[in-house]
Amino acid sequence: MKANDLITLIEAANLTPELPLDREITCGYCCDLLSWVMSHGEEGMAWVTVQTHMNVVAVAVLAEMACVILPEGITMEGDSLEKAKAEGMMVLSSPLTAFDICGRMAAEGVSGRA
Repeated sequence: MKANDLITLIEAANLTPELPLDREITCGYCCDLLSWVMSHGEEGMAWVTVQTHMNVVAVAVLAEMACVILPEGITMEGDSLEKAKAEGMMVLSSPLTAFDICGRMAAEGVSGRA
């Protein structure tokens, strides 16, 4: 699945519209414990988290994830969002719950960790 398809699927707002929409989403993950995500993150992953601080961007970039998804209309602002843009990390905000985001992704064939 491409990022532009994911945006439509989860009704997301793209908080980093400067970045390309053709990123390949290879798997999905939902977790808020950064140390756990650091050890389980994968390239091409779409990561669902409620956290919005600078370390989220660092973990996503370190694992070469495709994007960070913020559920329930949460937004990322300020320095964290600027860092995401500078690092080329797509950030999406969806009105859906984390559960519903993951369910929709799974229904479209996006698996958990590869």
